[in-house]
Amino acid sequence: MSQFTVEHISDTRTRISTGEREILLVGTAHVSSESLEEVKSSIASESPDHVCVEMDEGRLKNIEEGRKWSGTDLKNVLRKGQGFMMMANLALASFQRRMGADTGVMPGQEMKAAVDAAREAGVPFSCSDRSIQVTLSRAWRMSGPWAKLKLISSLIASVVSNESASPDEIEALKKSDAMQGMMNELADYLPTVKTVLIDERDHFLTSKIFTSPGSKTVAVVGAAHVPGIVQLMREMAEGSRTADTTSIETVPPRKWFGKALPWIVPAIIVGLFITGILKSGFQKGLEMSVVWILANGILASLGALLALAHPLTILISFVGAPITSLNPTIGVGMVAGLLEYLFRTPRVVDMENLNTDILSFKGWYRNRVTRILLVFFLSSVGSSVGTFLAIPWLTRIVGS
Repeated sequence: MSQFTVEHISDTRTRISTGEREILLVGTAHVSSESLEEVKSSIASESPDHVCVEMDEGRLKNIEEGRKWSGTDLKNVLRKGQGFMMMANLALASFQRRMGADTGVMPGQEMKAAVDAAREAGVPFSCSDRSIQVTLSRAWRMSGPWAKLKLISSLIASVVSNESASPDEIEALKKSDAMQGMMNELADYLPTVKTVLIDERDHFLTSKIFTSPGSKTVAVVGAAHVPGIVQLMREMAEGSRTADTTSIETVPPRKWFGKALPWIVPAIIVGLFITGILKSGFQKGLEMSVVWILANGILASLGALLALAHPLTILISFVGAPITSLNPTIGVGMVAGLLEYLFRTPRVVDMENLNTDILSFKGWYRNRVTRILLVFFLSSVGSSVGTFLAIPWLTRIVGS
């Protein structure tokens, strides 16, 4: 067993030695100008054999080439039921870009600085983070209904919030005690999401750093990951944990209940209608139909209205929600979103301004891309609420 030692050089630099290998962890605040300089100086002074950065290859490509939103097929996103995932990406980007605007450094620039420094020095580098799409999909899939609701609430709050941070506050985040306090709060609020965003990525990052080539590595990571990486690196060096990441590189399949729920709810509704008609005749069925149409239609169209959808989108949301709610393969949000796309097709300027429009609440409504996503989201929420309000109402009618 090789000797494992840890030296905390500063609040942001930690040196790990294991056998003949030496790894310098540089913890950054992600949107800090000081982090940029520290990353460059660390690579220049250490002369490593390899550099690891907390970034996946797709994100690096987006930063280097600029995010080409014009290549996003919004219709396809809606048809595949990926509207919420795109909204989540935009909401997270909005939060990070607002913090970057306060400090003058856009998110990911410290990782790009590490890549540039490695290229200038002729040092091989690797993107050592898991794909953001896999991370978000795992967080969503592994969360229960209540956790998903809290996650949605957090994303909405990040969009409407005008909260900003000063450079001093950003720099304070690089201290492990402050950052760990934030992570503990996140664990209490959304333990499943914390597991995916922090614990799993700690394991993924540690594995890629631990197995990187060369005898001397500089790893540039977010400060929140440093304590976890140090502990996991020790366990890997001692042999009590493997560097295999296969189990966390894919999105787990939905559990049986998640697969069955879209069919169970319509079955309950249809069962209530059949019971009511058999018990009291078609007059009872007519009364139940009115309740079902109003509960679903009003709330779905209200959601579309709150998104400032086209009048025809609002009308068709009212008509379509009671029907789509009984169809497990299609939702009113998909229909409303595609209709809004048809009535108000995004323009080139909407794609060009997307990165700046997501920074403000007004921007989300002004931009046709985000407006369509809001129509999709709010009409879906309205229809879902209407469905679950209607079930006890219909049950009372059947029992009366």
